[in-house]
Amino acid sequence: MGPASFPRAARLTLPTEFSRVFQNGARSNDACFTVLAAASGAGEPRLGITVAKKAVAGAAGRSRIKRAVRESFRLNREQLPPVDIVVQARAAAAKRLNSELRASLDWHWQEVIKRCKDS
Repeated sequence: MGPASFPRAARLTLPTEFSRVFQNGARSNDACFTVLAAASGAGEPRLGITVAKKAVAGAAGRSRIKRAVRESFRLNREQLPPVDIVVQARAAAAKRLNSELRASLDWHWQEVIKRCKDS
């Protein structure tokens, strides 16, 4: 089976979608990430990722973090409510191992489930 056989995760792509989540979203923070979640009109959870150059200088580091976030989202999306989620990486994320990033994201997904279960 090739990559085309897997459903592509719904993504936030428009600046207005990101802005809405930033303005109205429930927030959870830790050393690695800030995660915001806001009710969505879509019937499934959607993901947006921001990794600022100021937080993570190298392109390889930014890509590694984005891959970790997408993979964690893919593994947890069945449990997530139908909300729009924006994950912002913090500077500390660049210094963490992938296993530490996954643990952080797992905690954030549980927070999203707790705070947005009625969405």
